[in-house]
Amino acid sequence: MAAPLNRRAVLAAGAGAAVGLSLPGGTVHADDRTPTGVRFALNAQVLDGGEQVTSVTLRTARLGPIDPSRLTTATFGVHARATSPIPVGADDVIFGEYDLDRMVTAVRLDHRGDIVLELSHAEGQSGGGTLGYLAGRGRNLVLDLTYTITQHTPITLRGNRPLTIGHFVQSPRLSDPEVDAFSSHVSASGMKYRLYSPTRPRSSRRGGHPLIVWLHGGGEGASLPDGYYDNETTLRANRGALGFATPEAQRVFGGAYVLAPQSTSAWMQDGPRFAPLIHEIIRDVTRDNHVDPDRVYVAGCSNGGYMSLKMTTAYPTLFAASVPVCGVVTPRRPGDEPLIPDSELTRISTPTWLVASRDDTTVDPQANTVHAHELIPGSLMTLYDQVTWNSHRFDGHWSWIYVARNDPAIGGTHVWQWMAARHRH
Repeated sequence: MAAPLNRRAVLAAGAGAAVGLSLPGGTVHADDRTPTGVRFALNAQVLDGGEQVTSVTLRTARLGPIDPSRLTTATFGVHARATSPIPVGADDVIFGEYDLDRMVTAVRLDHRGDIVLELSHAEGQSGGGTLGYLAGRGRNLVLDLTYTITQHTPITLRGNRPLTIGHFVQSPRLSDPEVDAFSSHVSASGMKYRLYSPTRPRSSRRGGHPLIVWLHGGGEGASLPDGYYDNETTLRANRGALGFATPEAQRVFGGAYVLAPQSTSAWMQDGPRFAPLIHEIIRDVTRDNHVDPDRVYVAGCSNGGYMSLKMTTAYPTLFAASVPVCGVVTPRRPGDEPLIPDSELTRISTPTWLVASRDDTTVDPQANTVHAHELIPGSLMTLYDQVTWNSHRFDGHWSWIYVARNDPAIGGTHVWQWMAARHRH
C-alpha cells in the first residue's frame, strides 16, 4: 500500500519484553548491602484512539525511603523502541513503529514507595502506542516494546544518602488494569475470546446478569498466515469492549459480563461460518456463569457491525438488543452479492439501534447504515456529522467512540440505558 496510508483510515482500528540497560558512569551505592538493580513496569491506558504507554513504574521501594523533593523530570530519561512482532515483507509496511526518547512530564512516589515516571501522551500523539498496523495484512499487532531507563542524577535516600541505580530490567508484562480485568479463554472450536465478569457475579439478582457481546473491527482479527493470534488487540485498539466494563456502564446494566471474541481473520470474510462459532462461545459463557439468557446483547464496529447484524439474522431470538456501528451490508466487491441482503434485513426482529457518522469515508453510511435502518423494522439510528470527542477530531469511521462513551441518545434515552431496558421476548 502507498506510504500515506494511516491506521485511522483503515476498516477498523492495538508485548513482547526486553531488557533496558542503563550504565551511567560512576555507580554510587548507598551502602554495600543495598541491591541497586531495579525492575520497571510499563503502564498503559486505552485512549479512544488506541492504547498508549502512559507511565513507567520503577520498583524502587525496596531500596528504602526516597526523598520525593529531590526527584525532578530530569532525574531519569526514558527511551522507547517499538517494533513489529512478526517479519514485515519487503513489499509491505507497518505503521506505528518508533525509536525515540519519551518526554517525562512528572515524577512521583506511589503508595508503595516506587518511583513513577509520567510520560507525555495524548490522542493523535505518535511515539507511545502499543499497536502497529501491518498494511498488507490489514491487521493491528501488539508491538514489541523495548524501553531503556537512564539515570541522570542520583536519588536521595533517608539520611541524605545519594544513590545511582546500577541497572534497570524491564518487566515482561504490560500493565493496563482495564485490559487485565478481562480473562483470556479459548473455545472448544479454537476461537479465542476475552471475558469481563462483574464484581459480584453471584449476587442475589434473580435470573442472573446481562451479557454484552462486543464484535471487533477488521483490524483486530488474527493473521493466521503469520501465526499471529493474540487475543489482545480486541481490547487494546479502541474502547469498544472496555466501555461496557467501566463503572458507569456496570451501574447502568446492574453488573454485566462483557464478551469479546476474536476472529481468526475478519468477520466479513466468512460471516456464515463465524456465526455458529460465536454462538458456541455465548452458549458456553451463559451456561458456565451467572448470565440472564433473556438479557444478551450484541454490538460491534465496522466488520463487527456487519457481524452484529449477521448474528441477529442467524439467531433471531437470541439477543435482547443489537447495536451495529458503522456496519457493512453492501457487497465486499463489485459484482458480489450483498453481505446482508435486503430480504434478511427486513426480517430482523431484534431491537436494533444503528450508529454511524456522515463523514465516514471507509464505509459509506448512506448505502449501509441508513439503508439498513430503512429496512429493519422499528430500528433506531444515530447519524453524526463527524467524530469528535474531548475536542479531538477522529477519522469519520470511528463512530464506535460514541457508543463506548454512551453518547447516542434519542428522546433523552442514551444507548446503554436503551439496551439495559430490553429483554428477550
